[in-house]
Amino acid sequence: MGGPLCVVVLVSGEGTTVDGLADAIAPDAERVVIGAVIADRPDARALERARRRGLATSVVPVDPDGSPAWAERLTAAIASYGADVVVLAGFLSILPANWIERWRGRALNLHPSLLPRYGGRGMYGRRVHAAVLSAGERETGATVHLVTGAVDGGPAVAQARVPVLPGDTPETLRDRLRPVEVELLAATLRRFADGTLPLPYTSAADRPRERATPARRD
Repeated sequence: MGGPLCVVVLVSGEGTTVDGLADAIAPDAERVVIGAVIADRPDARALERARRRGLATSVVPVDPDGSPAWAERLTAAIASYGADVVVLAGFLSILPANWIERWRGRALNLHPSLLPRYGGRGMYGRRVHAAVLSAGERETGATVHLVTGAVDGGPAVAQARVPVLPGDTPETLRDRLRPVEVELLAATLRRFADGTLPLPYTSAADRPRERATPARRD
């Protein structure tokens, strides 16, 4: 890689992860940079957060049917910023198969639970934390995983855990977990930048095994 790892972040809402990630990687600008923030809706507050930080922004409005043409426009926007990795941070649109194939091994999602628990369609934000508390879990956490055709179903790249405390509410759990999520994502991106993790990423189970070299006999 000739320069820092270029990350394009896809957003739909508030953009708190964008703020947190920008702060977390600021000391590592020679290794990781946010190339742009792209929203699927023009009123996403994340866009204003990004602009205040001087980050490039774009809007690629989602088609109601999530058509392949929309995916092509999104890919063109991402590629125009020279993205090495795409991060979904509160991005709620379902991505079509042609987009997923184009960015296979280079698209990551950040999810506020220990997947595969409490993931899937409709499980985002407060709903996840409420489900964790309703189930009486003693711990929860965050997962960075590959984006695949299954919602929240791609292989996990990294996870971090936090305890569920007596008296927790969805809001207190969210607030305690948020910095953990951001640091997990930043640390994962640094590992890609350093070459510790392969890019495009494949899980260890999917990597070809090296053949052992036969012992030499003299």
